[in-house]
Order: sequence, then structure tokens, then C-alpha cells
Amino acid sequence: MDDSRVVTPPYLAGPLRLFPFTGLMLSPSRIGDPSSARAFARPYRDVSARLVSWEDKGFVRHDDSPAVYLHEYTSGGITIRGLVGALDISHRARRAAERVVFPHEGVHPGQADELADRMDEMKMHPAPILLVHRGPQQLRTLLAGVMAAPTYQDYTDRAGQRHRIWAIRDADTLAGLDASLAGSRAMIADGHHRYAAYLRLQHDHPGGPADHGLAMLVDQDDTPLFLGAIHRVLAGTTLQELETAAASIDARWRPCTAAEGIAALGPTTLVATDGEHWAILDIDVPRRRASIEVVHERLVPALATPPHRVTYHHSLDDALAHVSPGTGVALLLPALDFDLVLRVVAAGRLLPEKATSFQPKPSVGVLIRSLSDG
Repeated sequence: MDDSRVVTPPYLAGPLRLFPFTGLMLSPSRIGDPSSARAFARPYRDVSARLVSWEDKGFVRHDDSPAVYLHEYTSGGITIRGLVGALDISHRARRAAERVVFPHEGVHPGQADELADRMDEMKMHPAPILLVHRGPQQLRTLLAGVMAAPTYQDYTDRAGQRHRIWAIRDADTLAGLDASLAGSRAMIADGHHRYAAYLRLQHDHPGGPADHGLAMLVDQDDTPLFLGAIHRVLAGTTLQELETAAASIDARWRPCTAAEGIAALGPTTLVATDGEHWAILDIDVPRRRASIEVVHERLVPALATPPHRVTYHHSLDDALAHVSPGTGVALLLPALDFDLVLRVVAAGRLLPEKATSFQPKPSVGVLIRSLSDG
């Protein structure tokens, strides 16, 4: 976990395929409960026994037969729908043209290895990684037919998320899914380290259950995920030091009020504050690149003294809570455009760590894959 290197996880070769698996599902009363999420933490060896105990008590349901599941969840007024299945991870891409799953940020090998060890000891994938793509009309038409049938499950969990699930077992429908996805390419929205852990386990144990990893595939043209910003706090940096660094890369610095700064945020406009003083920072962003790339490749390296540390914050309030004059600077960033992220990964680049926040994510425990079931 102390390995600070960031590496690019391997790319998968096509076609993109989601296979049926036998789902494990926590009871609705357990889903969205923080104690349930903690149950999948250490000690790993106890997790399988804990799930067996929960199954005996009726807290876990083991599905009768394998399926690819259509999972729809609604949170905060946003509805997301995606296919959940066992993603074929057994083939690595040797050429760029073969790639079908694209990471958009790097991973820390030590963290991926720890997750792989955890999955191996638990013998399960506790939650799907989140993939996003632009699905073909053929797929949307097929799924409309699936949704015309009664749901397999329909409930609201402890966190207030509503879940509707359809189990797809019909051979013709599954064949239609395969055909619809054959030409698809997907990007990892959430779960880069779990994806890397899947690949390490597959490398170590080929030809068995580890040839697949649990994944949820969301069509961004059908039920789009919200793409939010992740702000930075540069601990130990002052506004004056940041202004000097900005001038060295020909960025334009303008003092402003808090309201003016927040209103100005945009694709090439950042905002800096120490909690008392505010400034707008206009930067030149090359075509087909993102402002966050300029921040990490040019602005931060231009500081005369590197920050003591960089922390990441999903909201303005959280970022502001971590700064005051003399302690650091909050660098407020705009949310990235989804198509821009696609262009970055298509060009073979990765974004800096924690550049995006895809929301909302489903609660843990809705669908679990046991590696003992194959």
C-alpha cells in the first residue's frame, strides 16, 4: 500500500462479453447499511463464513441459476440502468485496435495486489466495477423488451436507493446481448484498482472462475451517469506561490470574490482560494486535452516548493473546510465533459489520479459474485 508508483493496467481484447453468473444478493434490509459494507473489510478470511451465516439467517439470497442481470437504481432523483454480468477478462490486447475496456486513470500496484489478495481469500467479487459506453440502438431495443416483463426484484434499500432487477436467462436474449455488445468499447467509470486486481487474479489462476470479473455496463446515452469535479487542496502552498507558478506558465490570474470565482469555473478556468482571498485562474488548454492535465503536468510542477501533500475533495464545502490562510490553497476545478474523457482515453492517455467522479454509484450488496460458483 506504500507503493507510490502509478501504472497503466493492461487492456482487454474484444469482443466485449458479459456472461451469466449465479448472483448472491443481500436482503434489502442489509443493503445501504454501513455495517454491511464494513463486513467486506478485514479480516478477509471471515467474510465467506459471515455470508454463510447471513444466508442461514435469511440475510443473503443465493440465486437458483446463472443470469445476466439488468439492474436499475434511482438515487437523488437520478436513475441509472446497466447490465451486470461476468466480464470476460481472459484476453489481453496486443494492439490498440483490439482494446475494448479503457481505464482513464492509473493504479497503484500495491493497492491492486491487496485487493486481489482480498478477493482470493474471500472467494468473491463483492460489487461490480462500473463501466460506461455509448450503447447501440439494437441493445436499447432488446433491453426495452426485457423491462416489459415483471421485475425479478423491486425494493428500496436502507440508503434510500430504489432497485429494480430483471434476471436474463433466456438463451435467445442472451445471444442477442452478445451480438449487441460485440462491437462495443467501454470505459472504466469506477473500480480501476478492482479491475487491476481481477487481471492479476486471472494471470495467477487462468482457466477458471478468475477468467471473469463482475462488472456493470451503463449506457451513457440511455441513463447517463453524472460527472462531477474533484477539487484539490495543496497543503503548505500559499496563494502568492500559486500566482507566481501561474505566471511562469503564462496563465492569467485575477483576484475575485467567492461568488465571482464559483460562477467563473469552466473548461479553461480554475479558482484558487486560501479561504479568505480568492482568484480566478485562466489557463491555456491544448485542443483535446483537459484542464486537469495542465494542472498536474505544468502548474503544480511550476511551484517553487512542492505542496506538503495533495488531498482530494468531492465538494466545494469539503475543500474549503481544509484550508485557511497559511495552511494551504484549495484549487477548485470544473467537472470534465464525458466526451472529452473519451477523447483522452482514445488517444492512449490517462488522466491524473482522481480526476473524475461518476455518480451515483449503486449500494454495495445488490449483486455479488461468488468465485466458488464458477
